[in-house]
Amino acid sequence: MSLEKILSIGGRPGLYHLLTQTRSGFVAESLLDKKRITISAHSNVSVLSEIAIYTLEEEIPLGEVFQKILVKEKGGKTSVGHKEDKLKLEEYFFEVLPNYDEDRVYPSDIKKVIQWYNILQENGITEFIKDAEEASEEE
Repeated sequence: MSLEKILSIGGRPGLYHLLTQTRSGFVAESLLDKKRITISAHSNVSVLSEIAIYTLEEEIPLGEVFQKILVKEKGGKTSVGHKEDKLKLEEYFFEVLPNYDEDRVYPSDIKKVIQWYNILQENGITEFIKDAEEASEEE
């Protein structure tokens, strides 16, 4: 499963897997408790594959950031939790993405990235970018 079917829904905790579309919205399943919910088309929904993180040079897709965390943590969960203090979160994120734009990436954004990574990791979703081999060759 790739990030194209993983959703963040405004006002709801965690992440959701898109199951199907309906006339008035769609049906999604929570990755936290596996409950299915119906979401209206008017809800604030973000697809993880469409989210990017600001760096000093460009915007990096969230999948690439997740891939960098995966490599740093050798395939495991993050060494810091999303509830750590601001300084620890920023230090960790600086190790993962040294050129992130500190003025445009807030501690709340870093918390979400770490929390989302760990949720995906718990659910066995580690295919963050289309072709992981190509990305590692570019680095």
